[in-house]
Amino acid sequence: MRISIIGCGYLGAVHAACMARLGHDVVGIDVDAAKVAQLSDGQAPFYEPDLDDLLTELENTGRLRFTTDMAAARGSEVHFICVGTPQKRGENGADLRYVDAAVEALAAYVSPGDVVAGKSTVPVGTAARLAEVITAAEPHATLVWNPEFLREGHAVADTLGPDRFVYGVPDGSEEHPAVAVLDRVYETPLATGTPRLVLDYATAELVKAAANSFLATKISFINAMAEVCEATGADVSRLADALGLDDRIGRKFLNAGIGFGGGCLPKDIRAFMARAGELGADQALSFLREVDAINMRRRIRVVELTRELCGGTLMGQRIAVLGAAFKPESDDVRDSPALSAAAQLQLQGAIVTVTDPQALANAAKRFPELPLEPDLEATLHKADAVLLLTEWKQYRDMDPHTVKALVSAPRILDGRNVLDPAKWRAAGWTYKGLGRP
Repeated sequence: MRISIIGCGYLGAVHAACMARLGHDVVGIDVDAAKVAQLSDGQAPFYEPDLDDLLTELENTGRLRFTTDMAAARGSEVHFICVGTPQKRGENGADLRYVDAAVEALAAYVSPGDVVAGKSTVPVGTAARLAEVITAAEPHATLVWNPEFLREGHAVADTLGPDRFVYGVPDGSEEHPAVAVLDRVYETPLATGTPRLVLDYATAELVKAAANSFLATKISFINAMAEVCEATGADVSRLADALGLDDRIGRKFLNAGIGFGGGCLPKDIRAFMARAGELGADQALSFLREVDAINMRRRIRVVELTRELCGGTLMGQRIAVLGAAFKPESDDVRDSPALSAAAQLQLQGAIVTVTDPQALANAAKRFPELPLEPDLEATLHKADAVLLLTEWKQYRDMDPHTVKALVSAPRILDGRNVLDPAKWRAAGWTYKGLGRP
């Protein structure tokens, strides 16, 4: 099939490459000429495992190209809207300017029978409004809402083999012609048994908002339990193991630590609360305020525990922060708990050095005042305390004896509870986890 992808950021670039990998003829369209040039050269403008290899694999197939010209969308059967929906400045709501602009610009090039598929995360009610823009330009084209469920660090695999497909169509009917069109797009993963749900617009939009809110709630729940464990001497990691054996609960997303960040969960739960308020249903989602508050408290807790580790003061203490990205296998530093904690430590007088295998360039843009060091050993050199704040494999696998020879004082805060406390203590370290005795 001929497919256009509007917006070639994280979501769009991955989706474009994966659609071409499935055999479709794909054009990616973005207003950023530098991004288009980089993608055209077979390089992703961000770090995502396997994506560069996929782009290289596709270079000589002729099935994938990138351009800044929206007219290139003409002739495609399906057009995917993949632009960002960031949080509004000074508000909780989602900024829909980019989605609106993309749909309005695309509408001039839509032909009869075309399907416009929205993948961006939007507040409920957006699809119905945008459908009017498309049908006003071309009455015989259809807007569907086809939300994405990607995990950063696993985006290629999640696109080629997702755990479900959701189609939001105007009447919510399996018989709608757009359903058959999307089934052709996703023919390969559907053939392997991937579940597919056909829903109305509003339900399809709510799936993404509700899923992210549930995951955020689960993370904040176990972090709230970590606060209780610290007050009682219990071990939150063992508590999570016991809870996870209940198949109604499950172990995933029950890892206590410094909280969630990134470009999705924080802004999506806030946008969900804002939209509920506009609809008069704000009381239904009032619990998400506490979910957000618990998450933000974790960053303050990192500062408090680091001060305790350093004998009651941060002034002049050399702190090695391991991790800048909000999660491993990503260079995304949006709303990164690690960088937020590092900046607070610096403001309170600590001499902070941050390292990360992929995210330092982005960290420098967000926190230009933070000292950044690509070399792990140089970061650890003569540190008074080590903070593991992003659980990259090379940090999880550190040898405590080797690291001890580099630092001034063997004190470590395991902000992700991924190290073996007994192993580090046996090597002579003062070890502190979150919610662990």
